[in-house]
Amino acid sequence: MIKKAYPFLAFCLLFIQLNAQVREAPGRQEGEGPFSQLIIRGVTLINGNGAPPRGPIDIVVENNRIVTIAVVGNPGVPIDPMGRPQLKAGGRELDCEGMYLLPGFVDMHGHIGGQAQGADAEYVFKLWMGHGITTIRDPACGNGLDWVLKHRERSAKNEITAPRIYAYTVFGQGQEDPISTPEQAREWVRENARKGADGIKFFGAPPDIMAAALDENKKLGLRSACHHAQMDVARWNALQSARAGLTSMEHWYGLPEALFEGQTVQDYPLDYNYQNEQHRFEEAGKLWKQAAPPHSEHWNKVMDELLALDFTIDPTFNIYEANRDLMRARRAEWHEEYTLPSLWRFYQPSRISHGSYWHAWGTEQEITWKENYRLWMEFIREYKNRGGRVTAGSDSGFIYQLYGFAYIRELELLREAGFHPLEVIRSATLNGAEALGADSQIGTVEIGKLADFVIIEENPLQNLQLLYGTGAIQLTADNEVVRAGGVKYTIKDGIIYDAKQLLADVREMVRQSKTKEDFEIKQPGME
Repeated sequence: MIKKAYPFLAFCLLFIQLNAQVREAPGRQEGEGPFSQLIIRGVTLINGNGAPPRGPIDIVVENNRIVTIAVVGNPGVPIDPMGRPQLKAGGRELDCEGMYLLPGFVDMHGHIGGQAQGADAEYVFKLWMGHGITTIRDPACGNGLDWVLKHRERSAKNEITAPRIYAYTVFGQGQEDPISTPEQAREWVRENARKGADGIKFFGAPPDIMAAALDENKKLGLRSACHHAQMDVARWNALQSARAGLTSMEHWYGLPEALFEGQTVQDYPLDYNYQNEQHRFEEAGKLWKQAAPPHSEHWNKVMDELLALDFTIDPTFNIYEANRDLMRARRAEWHEEYTLPSLWRFYQPSRISHGSYWHAWGTEQEITWKENYRLWMEFIREYKNRGGRVTAGSDSGFIYQLYGFAYIRELELLREAGFHPLEVIRSATLNGAEALGADSQIGTVEIGKLADFVIIEENPLQNLQLLYGTGAIQLTADNEVVRAGGVKYTIKDGIIYDAKQLLADVREMVRQSKTKEDFEIKQPGME
């Protein structure tokens, strides 16, 4: 009944099915702390607010709050121990001299695993934490709101090894019958707030229902996100959502439609079928060419209005990157040791699995998508340059994008879009915190904020690939090839996690799964 009456609810149900409840995270076995006092010694600080690096600095944390940020010397000069903050009885020192410290990363599009992918909570959480991600927004609560709220609470109490969680429920989730009136929409929004959700994830709906739901959500002080799915975008695009009170948009759907000038719908081929995902994604690669040209009058008018509305864009560039270079996505080096057999099978060409639409994908599709990216990135870069808020989100678990690794790839793609590395880090930290309404607590390294940090031995601004769990290739003076980088410590709520050990745990999970199944990764069609 729901599928026949309301396609947008059918889309929501698809996401819930793909992310049906996975195994709960086990109790925390990892991490040192929390401590009454923690002093991190000698770091170079990359603050997250756009300021340049500065160091050496000692950072003092007491009971999970930053209390001191002390400059303790100058580069290349031995640090005078007499001028440094003193360790109290029962405190813990962490010697990080010469290392770089950043605020914990915020993944604004983090689905917590999925039954269809075979990715359970521990696997996903450790991949995220191993890459410095200390906060995620779950934009669907595909495991069920109660499940996500339970893990949100357990994470807040540090009973599990996991980022802090913001729960955005799919609009209509838990509703037996279609939401068919504005008042039903308002009541669902009120009930969602009563249950404790942090916000709502929309896929679209009839205009009167979207308007009512967003208005009620705004009145309650909650935030919202929307993937403007093609089933409803022709009558309700991203600009209309922003006007109605939507606080952030996901991906790019709905934005080109707001930029249409000589048409009102996407230029669909007449044999198009949305249920055929080859059709859906191949034609989506042509959409930005149908929008108003960059810097044209209409292009500027739409951008100006979104800026005036303080609207957040979470582009998730990485999740569509296979469309412009399928081989790169398939052959990413981390798949061998970090991708579960079940997840690899989920990625394979399929007419059933979402995001596995590789029926016939080749040069023509990839070239079209490269142009799509060029125009998309042009809008995002200009939006950032004019003061718009752009965040970093990964949408991992689909289309060959792996939790944690895909987030770092998103940072690289923001760099490709023209962001200075410091702007990239701001998108990954402060901008995400602002979009969540959490910037008084996280997002920058400031006195009074929570102790969420990423610590790495080399300067990530010089090469963002240093943040990958697999590190970056370097050649020594002795002509030896080595791997440098990888996050060394992820600190969340003042608890010190060995990031490399978390990733070693994941490798062991994958090894055991492969051994049990006698499985090895093979490329599609090469069985």
